[in-house]
Amino acid sequence: MYMTIYHNILKGLMLVGMAAATLSVNAQRKETILRDGWKFSRGEGLDTTAPAQVGYNDKKWQTVQVPHDWAISGPFDKEIDKQTVAIVQNGEKEASEKTGRSGSLPWIGEGWYRTTFTVAKDCPRALLNFDGAMSEPVVYVNGQKAGEWKYGYSSFNVDITPFVNKDGSPNTLAVHLQNVEESSRWYPGAGLYRPVTLIQTPKVAIEQWSIEANTLSLVQSGFAPSVRPNQLYGCAMEFKAQVTGMQPKARYAFEFSIKNDMGKQQTFLAKADENGIAQIFGNIENVTSWSPENPKLYNLQVTLYTIRDGAPDRILDKQVKKIGFRTVKCSAEGGFQLNGKTRKFKGVCLHHDLGMLGAAINKSALIRQVELLKSMGCDAIRTAHNCPSQMQMEVYDSLGMMVMAESFDMWIYPKCKNGYARFFKEWSDRDIENLVRANRLHPSVVMWSVGNEIPEQWSAEGAKILRHLQDLVHKFDTTRPITNGMDRIEAAIKSGFADVADVPGMNYRTHLYKKAYESLGQGYVLGSETASTISSRGVYKFPLTEQKGIAYDDGQCSSYDLTACSWSNLPEDDWFLQDDESWVIGEFVWTGFDYLGEPTPYDEYWPSRSSYFGIFDLAGLPKDRYYLYRSHWNKQDKTIHLLPHWTFPGREGEITPVFCYTNYPTAELFVNGKSQGKITKNPAERLDRYRLRWNNVKYEPGEIKVVVYDEQGKQAGTQTVKTAGAASQIQLTGDLGADIKPLKANGDDMTFITVNILDKDGNLVPDADQQLNVSVTGAANFKGICNGDATSTEVFTKPTMKAFHGQLVIGIQSNGKQGTATVKVTAKGLTSATATIQCEM
Repeated sequence: MYMTIYHNILKGLMLVGMAAATLSVNAQRKETILRDGWKFSRGEGLDTTAPAQVGYNDKKWQTVQVPHDWAISGPFDKEIDKQTVAIVQNGEKEASEKTGRSGSLPWIGEGWYRTTFTVAKDCPRALLNFDGAMSEPVVYVNGQKAGEWKYGYSSFNVDITPFVNKDGSPNTLAVHLQNVEESSRWYPGAGLYRPVTLIQTPKVAIEQWSIEANTLSLVQSGFAPSVRPNQLYGCAMEFKAQVTGMQPKARYAFEFSIKNDMGKQQTFLAKADENGIAQIFGNIENVTSWSPENPKLYNLQVTLYTIRDGAPDRILDKQVKKIGFRTVKCSAEGGFQLNGKTRKFKGVCLHHDLGMLGAAINKSALIRQVELLKSMGCDAIRTAHNCPSQMQMEVYDSLGMMVMAESFDMWIYPKCKNGYARFFKEWSDRDIENLVRANRLHPSVVMWSVGNEIPEQWSAEGAKILRHLQDLVHKFDTTRPITNGMDRIEAAIKSGFADVADVPGMNYRTHLYKKAYESLGQGYVLGSETASTISSRGVYKFPLTEQKGIAYDDGQCSSYDLTACSWSNLPEDDWFLQDDESWVIGEFVWTGFDYLGEPTPYDEYWPSRSSYFGIFDLAGLPKDRYYLYRSHWNKQDKTIHLLPHWTFPGREGEITPVFCYTNYPTAELFVNGKSQGKITKNPAERLDRYRLRWNNVKYEPGEIKVVVYDEQGKQAGTQTVKTAGAASQIQLTGDLGADIKPLKANGDDMTFITVNILDKDGNLVPDADQQLNVSVTGAANFKGICNGDATSTEVFTKPTMKAFHGQLVIGIQSNGKQGTATVKVTAKGLTSATATIQCEM
């Protein structure tokens, strides 16, 4: 429709806009990330704002780089945020003592950050953007309170124009934060854990977060001139932006400009109305649609002009934003559709911490997560249960990961005593507005979530709040659907709550999917949170049975992937619905990676302090479950994975089941050359539709070997696992056995090194637990270390840790120098290993 109506109008406006683009810029926008030179102290200023003052002596404070998590260096302590509660979401009715629920790291308390910055002389306008600050930040500039926020996950802006020095002299920025006990159900981190950005603009400027570029429809138009042609589209677009600082009687216009795949610059001009808002519809020709498989991005240049004699005159401000062209739709007829094609989400939920880095965000760590998830066939992430960072969204845009951007874990009714419920009534509208406005340009965002397992879902009042939040989201973005995760399905249906959201989100309760589908009017349901299978990497428990909620004396869970919580299920239970029912539009597995805090089923066990739900462990090492999901989700790459390891001294002659996770239908297993039978996946059996299982194998040292066959019965591949000997040597690799990545010499970039303990023949020693010591010299620094053991109390920030089942991961960070970095790992009695890493600009 828009392509027809607006084509002739735009043809004339484009010519005017292109001519105006040659005009000179009168004032420059400048954005500076405030990364280095921060001073930090714990506990200062309990009853005073003295640290906010310009002359305050902070010389004895710690010098830190932001993003910074003040708690990640530990130590772990069971008394930190120890809670005596009943976790309603887990079905508990009686309170009990919970240790490790929020990570057992020292995140509770107050903290101060201080730094200095300068702005241009006579700077007309200055803002600070905080992409997140944990928590309840109060911002001071030159001793004066400039702003505050409450929610630690929200991105927010502070206009500091009235407080800065206009003569070019240094300004003092101070930020006070406080975290209170029982305010989180998982590890929240602490401090300025996301970037802080100084933004200087002209007096009349493009309003922060006002730019919109909405793809309304896609029409096939041709092929790109390349060796591997990409389908090109024509897009009907809506562009919007807003002026801030409007002057009396002045008139303004915005120019939106994009270069398409054929090299043509397409430009659209829109006049701003009396409120400073400009809107225009237009056609973009010959562009590639954004998708997880082909995440093509384009530079959208937005220029603000004054208007004189009806035409653009002087350039006031200019911004360049990355955008993608794609459409999103959910319907009973097509389910979830991206760019007009039906697909099902193969997604995971992710908490915000990054293991050894804590909550302090790092682009390299985010890229690592996405690359590992995509290797499994994952195409979507739910930012559970909070607003994402801008850095996250930029990574997801560029690497191709669809996103359900979530907002809250609670509304008015508290899930923990001092949680966000304290602020919901006063702050939730502002938090929703910031979430949507800050992220709506990102093509990766395909859905918004306004809540997770909200207790109010059983009530009519809850339905009213949900409708308000949904309407508020749609006020700022009309192009994406809204969901929320429901775990009290029958109550939500009865109260009318489940009818409200665009997309009914089901958390577990697979037995109620059909009832929800038949009772609700949307015509489809989403697995907004699924599985919650639990396991510990490299751990196998005998005898093998499917179990729920079982706990062991060692604080670990079996990696046979047959253990869930009392309220959760195995991956298969979700896949039956995903594969067999067209009205189920996908899933988000709990969780992609283990995370700090919430150590179910060991909430009452010390020293357990992190989760067991992850497909990857806390270090980012794959559990066996990675290969199960990979065999089902990733149809492009061959998957053949045997489990368990085959080193069980003392189990000779005992039943030790063997599983094979593969995307081939048939396989034969051999133990020391003797066949254990050739079997084929059986769709009629719950545990044999997606796995190949030999349940009666008796352990004998040596080797196990699997041979897989395709649908035609042809041999397609093999894998062999051998009994390991004594630990002998150390090996260093990148993720999943790849080469170690080089570093960019920018002071931020990180590379992650997997440390393996091997026997003399190169076999991983699965029970190795030697103390490993790390040294880093040259153009990089040691940043962190993690072994994936949920019961370890060794800190992440010291260069030594025990291996957990023969492995751990170390994080190395550029120190800004060019050259090489040398990483050496040693252990008593083992041959050491050294890696040389290139560090270039």
